[in-house]
Amino acid sequence: MKDFIYNEMMVHVPLCTHKEPNNVLIISSNSAGFVQEIQKYKYDDINCDVISADINLLREVADDKYDVVISELDTDAAVLAHFNRVLNEEGLLVTLHPSLDDVAENKKIMQILGKYAKIIMPYNLGNGKTALLASKEYHPTADIILQRSDLLDGLEYYNCDIHPAAFATGNNIRKEYLGIIKN
Repeated sequence: MKDFIYNEMMVHVPLCTHKEPNNVLIISSNSAGFVQEIQKYKYDDINCDVISADINLLREVADDKYDVVISELDTDAAVLAHFNRVLNEEGLLVTLHPSLDDVAENKKIMQILGKYAKIIMPYNLGNGKTALLASKEYHPTADIILQRSDLLDGLEYYNCDIHPAAFATGNNIRKEYLGIIKN
């Protein structure tokens, strides 16, 4: 997989969905690509904090601080509760999850996220894998900030057309996750 596609989709989908992503937390053991993508927001005042993909470090993060969390941390109920704790009232999370073919595990994760977020949607990362977007306020296809996405320079994959298309799912996924995916 081309790393630039993954990095662009993990960063620009949430940052072009949230109305004012001023405080961003990246949770990754290999965050350089994400940080490089965030630096492309030269017209926005974005504060970016980075921690390694370690739940012990997440436990130390302040409550209600972040607008956006981008995570490569393995998700379970405890981790998801911490995500909710560190996100503010309009917060948005993007996290990796098991393949959509692992229906039982994904339903479990999505049901837990459903306690914290109004919107839970998987989206295509451009390599056949998906991430989960969970948002307390903003819808990733209805609330895309087109002007912000159009002002970004140096993108190789992401654009304002790719953004909503990444959320398209086949009928088999829609049927399997009916009532679980919240859009």
